[in-house]
Amino acid sequence: MRHHPDALMIFAAGFGTRMGPLTADRPKPMVEVAGKPLIDHARAIAEDAGIGRIVANLHYKPEPLIEHLNGTGILLSHERDTLLDTGGGLREALPLLGPGPVFTLNSDAVWTGANPLGELRSAWNPDRMDALLLLLDPNDARGHPGAGDFTLSDGQLNRGPGYVYSGAQIIKTESLHDVAETVFSLNLIWDRMIAAGRLSGIVHQGEWCDVGHPQGIAEAEALLDYERDV
Repeated sequence: MRHHPDALMIFAAGFGTRMGPLTADRPKPMVEVAGKPLIDHARAIAEDAGIGRIVANLHYKPEPLIEHLNGTGILLSHERDTLLDTGGGLREALPLLGPGPVFTLNSDAVWTGANPLGELRSAWNPDRMDALLLLLDPNDARGHPGAGDFTLSDGQLNRGPGYVYSGAQIIKTESLHDVAETVFSLNLIWDRMIAAGRLSGIVHQGEWCDVGHPQGIAEAEALLDYERDV
């Protein structure tokens, strides 16, 4: 079993309800930002980081995404009957991802600065971590209201206001098999890791924009334009 990740799960199965009419006829990863679908922004990050195996899960209106990804080499995990949430979806995709820790990346964000998967890879220490989450200072998290998701102390995470979870991580997958439910969130796994002192975090060197809602499109495009201009 490998101890360092070389496989990536892109979460792309959600309903995209916050997008309103923009997802009436397509899944959220096919919504365009700066002239290309969100799924292509995620693919570019993965390719730049040299990820060897990429899997995307599908559920809501999957046909446009299937057609778009045809020929890219991305493997597809079909959640045909039930949306399995992040934990259940990741477990369902394990036969495609292979054994050992994996990267995961939400498909509804854009990034500037350092490659997020590269940052995680450089900081990953499987001897003392069961998961490593990439976080943001709230000032660098556009389109994301609220006081943050985690506190960070000496590299260890706890629940509470402070840093925003970016949607990128490395996680060991063995504990997914300990959950009896079919549909479950990775929050359940993270809470168990927190209790064991095994959930770690680092802060992204750059900015990020949540594109889970229509207003996030303009904010994301403004962020990308700003990066090109500086």
